[in-house]
Amino acid sequence: MKKKSIITNNHNIKSVVFVWLIFFLLILTWGSSFILIKKGLTVFSSNEVGALRTAISSLVLLPIVLIRFSSISLKQWKLLAILGVLNGVLPPFLFAEAQTGIDSHLAGVLNSLTPLLTLLVGLIFFRLKTKWFNVLGIIIGFCGTIGLLSISGGKSFEFNFSYGIYIIIATTCYAISANIIKYLLNDVDAVSIAAFSFFIVGIPLIIYLLAFTDIVHQFNYDNNFCEGFIYIAILGVFGTAIALIAFNKLIKMTNVMFATSITYLIPVVALFWGIFDGESFGIINLLWISVIIVGVLLVNSSSKKSTKK
Repeated sequence: MKKKSIITNNHNIKSVVFVWLIFFLLILTWGSSFILIKKGLTVFSSNEVGALRTAISSLVLLPIVLIRFSSISLKQWKLLAILGVLNGVLPPFLFAEAQTGIDSHLAGVLNSLTPLLTLLVGLIFFRLKTKWFNVLGIIIGFCGTIGLLSISGGKSFEFNFSYGIYIIIATTCYAISANIIKYLLNDVDAVSIAAFSFFIVGIPLIIYLLAFTDIVHQFNYDNNFCEGFIYIAILGVFGTAIALIAFNKLIKMTNVMFATSITYLIPVVALFWGIFDGESFGIINLLWISVIIVGVLLVNSSSKKSTKK
């Protein structure tokens, strides 16, 4: 009996270590994705960056699809198709388009809205309970977002918002996706979710790249093609394919709000890369970023007491 207890405890310790390892690797990986998008945009258009990112990810994950093809039911295929759009089509395009106008570190900070929006989606569509300080956290978080958009890059609120709205839409997609994975795809493992959802949208995007963009011409004549492609390939393989599998695993091992709380620290990594790359950053930026994080912390704190009806 005692021996069994020790084995169980050791197993639990390993699980906790594994969860935190995934957590911090995702922070480092996704925090670096914004600078990779920025570098990719020096060679490719925003549409090419978005399509390349997902196309590369789908090719990396293709062997998993071929091995497990018969294990997915019709209902699961439909949900995975929705996830493909929410994870593999809209966010890559939206983030790339946003960064044609705003700095990479601002994009990373706005990504921290994901937990707020995840809870909102849970409240609206999955009937989660909430507390008053949860609502306060949402209000504070969005106040911080408005403040940050009003001063970042020395540009007007209207200019920053016209690009920042793309990221707000993208994070809403992530929020819906996280709730679908947790509540509707509990019977599908994390690897299959990533592989099949990207397979569904990957084929159309490969066709789009070859038939409707200048990617073939750039491959033949643009001397910077290889450099730009390497940036997006790193983003597609590590920042999307592998990271998405890890994120789906994290959701299943913990809960939606803990998993999306990685966005607390993603801005720190994004800020580091942005400053390293010469982007302007002042104390007032840090103030508004702190306001956003306080809001997100309030949201996550209240969510621990939330349960599904």
